[in-house]
Amino acid sequence: MSAETPYDFIGGEQAIHSLVDRFYFYMDILPEAQGIRAMHQANLASANDKLFKFLSGWLGGPNLFIEEFGHPMLRARHFPFKIGVSERDQWMLCMNKALAEIPMDPRLHTNIQAALQQLATHMINQEVHDGIETSP
Repeated sequence: MSAETPYDFIGGEQAIHSLVDRFYFYMDILPEAQGIRAMHQANLASANDKLFKFLSGWLGGPNLFIEEFGHPMLRARHFPFKIGVSERDQWMLCMNKALAEIPMDPRLHTNIQAALQQLATHMINQEVHDGIETSP
């Protein structure tokens, strides 16, 4: 018998689909997220599918992303996009709103939220010097 994972505790595949659907719903409607929304294609289906597959494995479920696309190499995959603190914060705004809608133990919610914050911060590839963004 294997140990339960965050994937199991939040409700498995159905919960991850719900989380990702709500994340992109918020990205699509929140004026505060229009900066990151503009980085995506008009149709969010592909992004939705990839985020679902990534989160599935990242949370301890099936490694769907790795099986289809190989190692996530998230920073490298996101490097073509200018990601600064503002973009990170927009992404987290949408994710935090989506996470709030998924029933889970408050401690698990806090841990997942903190881990996603670290992950989002790792994606930053622009530095701000005197109000001007530059690549590191």
